[in-house]
Amino acid sequence: MDSALIKLKKELNQSIIGREKEIDFMLMGLLVQGHVLLESVPGSGKTMMAKSFAEAIQGEFKRIQFTPDVLPSDVTGISYFHPQKQEFILRMGPVMSNILLADEINRATPRTQSSLLEAMEEKQVSIDGETIKLPYPFMVIATQNPIESQQGTFQLPAAQLDRFLFKLNIGYPTMKEENYILKHFGQAPGKVKTKQVVTLEKIEEWSKQVNNIQVHEDIFTYIIQIVQGTRKHQYIELGLSSRASLAMLQASKAHAFINGREYVTPDDVKNIIDPVCLHRLRLSSQGMLIHEISSIMAELIKEIEAPVEASI
Repeated sequence: MDSALIKLKKELNQSIIGREKEIDFMLMGLLVQGHVLLESVPGSGKTMMAKSFAEAIQGEFKRIQFTPDVLPSDVTGISYFHPQKQEFILRMGPVMSNILLADEINRATPRTQSSLLEAMEEKQVSIDGETIKLPYPFMVIATQNPIESQQGTFQLPAAQLDRFLFKLNIGYPTMKEENYILKHFGQAPGKVKTKQVVTLEKIEEWSKQVNNIQVHEDIFTYIIQIVQGTRKHQYIELGLSSRASLAMLQASKAHAFINGREYVTPDDVKNIIDPVCLHRLRLSSQGMLIHEISSIMAELIKEIEAPVEASI
């Protein structure tokens, strides 16, 4: 494993306590320009995670606090007429950044949520007929709280959820982790400063290495069997899309990279299945009565024979 990657993970783990697994997945998302949806109770450090990432890679960080009155132009930007200059001027929104925190994204209206679709998929925005490329890398880290009442919130549509590479559910810290947080951050809560460890150029270099990770034909077949299995399952109404199969491939390669390998193994695929797949699936009405999506996915994986690593 690259020594700079080890140093980056160490720095992030010092700033964000008890989130080693989540940090790994967010790093994987960054390396393939994938977006991450964080679901957690308020006050669990979601904003700090996003900000620490931007600081550690010397990236530009911007934050949008979504509310029902936020407009699409508040996200992407607007072209307005300047009376003194007698010309139209383009003012870019917070989407022009490397790490964009979409805080409480489900509080925005569907119209405003959809303003991120082009940015997340094509890494560009269109304003009054003009297409503007976003900086590299570009990553959306969105948050939503699971305990909020339905009043004032708008459920993310399937098209929006499908654009998130990972959905991570963040739990409470352990007693040991909470003790560390109180002792080390209690004097200045919210003032944690993450050191810059790598540059954006290094992130781009790692991304190219991830693209070159070797994938055996049997791994392609394994991913396809999983995707096809969700589409044919009797309790799944909406199976995995082609975008989801590509996401599984990208995430598997990134997982191999951060674990110091130049090839994908079946375990790489298995380790990314839940964060990549569960938020993209929708159960039928019958399925929701008797099953949870995680248990259905686990049973499906057991039924599909994984390739033997020795033959890959």
